Amino acid sequence: MDSQCSGSVSSQLTGKGLGSAGATPISVRVESYEAGEKKCISDVRRTFCLFVTFDLLFITLLWIIELNVNGGIQKQLEVEVLHYDYHASFFDIFLLAVFRFAVLILAYAVCKLRHWWAIAITTAASCAFLIAKVILSKLLSQGAFGYLLPIISFVLAWIETWLLDFKVLPQEAEDENRFQSIMDATDRAPLIGPGPLSDGQFYSPPESLADSDEELDDKHDPVKGLI
Repeated sequence: MDSQCSGSVSSQLTGKGLGSAGATPISVRVESYEAGEKKCISDVRRTFCLFVTFDLLFITLLWIIELNVNGGIQKQLEVEVLHYDYHASFFDIFLLAVFRFAVLILAYAVCKLRHWWAIAITTAASCAFLIAKVILSKLLSQGAFGYLLPIISFVLAWIETWLLDFKVLPQEAEDENRFQSIMDATDRAPLIGPGPLSDGQFYSPPESLADSDEELDDKHDPVKGLI
């Protein structure tokens, strides 16, 4: 998908005359690039979205395993969902993963947001909820999953924050600045190159063969030289 997007952008720029001098105003080429860029998702942003999806699927898998271990999926669904208890249920940790997935995919995949406020909200809400649940609930007395699910959910939320803040946003800003510098350099370059050189600029008349023969005869004939 990304190769098709980059190919479409490059073809738009080439078709509008980026390679030919003065074929199209630079502002038109920049607008065409931006229009093509809005339709694409960068590699780092796509990796971030894949990790957010992995977060939801991994928490879901752990919750299903916990349901199956503690007496069967159908029975535990009735206990944890229909008869929800904040102090003993893992269902709210699964809902927290769904909340993170919905907000982050909507913000950074659908809306293509270039700010950190959405990830800040999801991470802060996840950390506050998990710390409160560990302190107030009885999860730690329910075996390994009472430790595993809150810790993994906490770690995944912070990995998502690190990916966005240190990988996605800086890389996209660097790519945008690089393209802008290229456009500025192209704008400063002359739009019309120098014309073809005329053959007359390099023309030198050939020496006369008759004159050269007479000069040689004068050098060899001293009589003619005196005359």
